[in-house]
Amino acid sequence: MALDSYIHFYQAPQGTAPLVFTFHGTGGDEHQFPGLVKQILPEAGIVSPRGDVSEYGAARFFRRTGEGVYDMADLAQRTVQMAAFIRAHREKHPGLPIYGLGYSNGANILASVLFEAPELFDRVVLMHPLIPFSPPVQTGLKGRSILVTAGERDPICPLPLTEQLTSYFKAGGASVEAFHHRGGHEISQGEVEAIAAFLKND
Repeated sequence: MALDSYIHFYQAPQGTAPLVFTFHGTGGDEHQFPGLVKQILPEAGIVSPRGDVSEYGAARFFRRTGEGVYDMADLAQRTVQMAAFIRAHREKHPGLPIYGLGYSNGANILASVLFEAPELFDRVVLMHPLIPFSPPVQTGLKGRSILVTAGERDPICPLPLTEQLTSYFKAGGASVEAFHHRGGHEISQGEVEAIAAFLKND
């Protein structure tokens, strides 16, 4: 059943608070970001899946053959699987705003879902994404709000590729914000503050 296709953390939303999906980075798990969401949006529901691909024991959401080299067939398959998981949880909570937040590998699977099914999310945070390929043309991005964050000296996710992704979303009609810090792949305090402001913006 799609609702349980991943091991995941779940917290029910209160009232009309949003449902927030979180996606961890390589080697993280389903507990990496729920605490952050609870700090920002205490009444929000949370669905946080654990990646079901193991890379030398580190959990990921899809396979790769090297640093920045993705197994594209596996990514396509995992994207369909993740979209079905998200859709099932959306249907369990009809009418609620749906947010997504992902970091590194988690941002990449979240972005891949957006490329294929942007209607699943209202608001999305992509932290340090790396999309080393040209996404398909997507006409359904209009009305989506997206925040892309990056480190200017990130050795894993080069800033020019992040900027290309931001341009892609803008060209598709999404409302896009960007936050860059002067460091690398780490999440900065300023980044957290920018994420909080974005998620709480009414």
